[in-house]
Amino acid sequence: MDHDKHTPPDTDAVEPTLDVLAIGSRSGSGSLVDDLAPRVEVVEGSGPGLSGETRALLRTRLRAAAVVLCLGSLAFYVKNLVTPRTFEVDPSLAVAARSLDWFHLTHVVVLGIIAFKLCRRCDLSMRWLRAAELVVFGLTALFFIDVQHVSAVLSATYGHYPFHPVGMWFALMFTYAIYIPNTWRRAAAVLGLMAVAPVACMIVDGIWYKPPDGATTFDHISGVALMMAVGFGSCAYGTYMIGTLRRQAFEAKQLGQYRLRNLIGAGGMGEVYLAEHQLLKRPCAIKLIRPGKARDPRALARFEREVRATAKLSHWNTVEIFDYGGTEDGTFYYVMEYLPGLSLGDLVDRYGPLPPERVIYLLEQTCDALREAHSLGLVHRDIKPGNIFAAYRGGIYDVAKLLDFGLAKIAAELPSLHLTQEGMVTGSPLYMSPEQALGDVEPDGRSDVYSLGAVAYFLLTGRPPFASDKPMRVLVAHAHDEVEPPSRHRPDIPADLEQVVLKCLAKNPADRYQSAASLACALAMCESAGLWTREQAANWWSQVGQPATVAAG
Repeated sequence: MDHDKHTPPDTDAVEPTLDVLAIGSRSGSGSLVDDLAPRVEVVEGSGPGLSGETRALLRTRLRAAAVVLCLGSLAFYVKNLVTPRTFEVDPSLAVAARSLDWFHLTHVVVLGIIAFKLCRRCDLSMRWLRAAELVVFGLTALFFIDVQHVSAVLSATYGHYPFHPVGMWFALMFTYAIYIPNTWRRAAAVLGLMAVAPVACMIVDGIWYKPPDGATTFDHISGVALMMAVGFGSCAYGTYMIGTLRRQAFEAKQLGQYRLRNLIGAGGMGEVYLAEHQLLKRPCAIKLIRPGKARDPRALARFEREVRATAKLSHWNTVEIFDYGGTEDGTFYYVMEYLPGLSLGDLVDRYGPLPPERVIYLLEQTCDALREAHSLGLVHRDIKPGNIFAAYRGGIYDVAKLLDFGLAKIAAELPSLHLTQEGMVTGSPLYMSPEQALGDVEPDGRSDVYSLGAVAYFLLTGRPPFASDKPMRVLVAHAHDEVEPPSRHRPDIPADLEQVVLKCLAKNPADRYQSAASLACALAMCESAGLWTREQAANWWSQVGQPATVAAG
């Protein structure tokens, strides 16, 4: 058997590469590399501060604030156009009013332009966003000051009761507090300026433009000051609470040094998330095992020991485990390499049965992974199409990756054929060996050989060896019924490959291949062996151009 085709490649011999560390979306030619590249928005910082994620949040919230203020200002601009102004008989007041109207129109237009510029697809720097924030709220504050000033002049001229500015300033303060993500200290500084501005304007305008009846009094100013102080306190505390909730949400998505990005799969044991190591900035897959999924603490302890053992496996065709740990609420997690590609189950479900040469190519690699595991005393016990991945790694397509050693040992329920239950069976019924189904002997490496034969049957025919909507019937069939030759479902299956598959599916473990290595040798002797190459794999993936996924196990 040619083992070179299953070993890590030299840098000079790789196919067109896929950069799995790519950040964000990219514009490309629609090639396979672009299609498979994970769309990962990687956080730039290591904490919940103003990172790339917060920058995106700031852009969205700032755009919403600009739209709200723009529409509100536009509504009052239209109202002023249709409302008659008797004071315009005074030329000096008419000039001030028209100047305010132009300022009002400028305010509406500028906010509209900024809202348009803050589009979802725009990649804007934090400096640009902070400048836009200053314009949106600074220009609005200046406009309010002008409104307040002109109102004070009119009040002094016509003896009106002074304009009450609290409403518009409250609107500005609450808009800022609600929409703009901030630290509470920075928010308090900005809100403080907003709270002081109307009071300072009233004092200055009261000195220069005091109404004849003395309406602008200390009581009026002190009342406005008190209301602005209450508004400031409410907004500042609200900003603090929003920031606290945001930090809690961030921490809820954080497992140690790993930042959860988005859910990419779910199975009987838990969920799989695309994540990122905060220091290394490396995408990875994290599987969470929820407390309710384990029957008891002893089962979780056994699984933890098995994860440690699996982490010792170093074969190229075994999924690499980087880390594991637990949280205070009892959630157990482990971290594995991110695998662009498809599980063999998804591969057949989407594209139908595989060519015999491709089946051999993938199974030989899986045998290589099992050979190392069996030599260390590890029996997988849950080999199935969903636990074998056709991945893109090291510039090579169709790299078989064996996942989830020992996961079936702690599964808590059996609601379907694809789930397992600790204490009853250990494995997936559709691909389970007779000794696992009967439970009378401890499965060894030959049990994995049987399961791998069942996987081969599925890859060649598109169906498992035994199928039923009743899991118990499937278990009984594995233990007692003879399997139909795969050629009954697909006549073009080579006879030598069919004999290999049927020998794997022998009821008696002694009648099967006695090791993964001997199975690999038998596969290599088949006539179709060696006909599927790296180049063919690359061409196939370039034609289908499917996005990357991760198996949930």
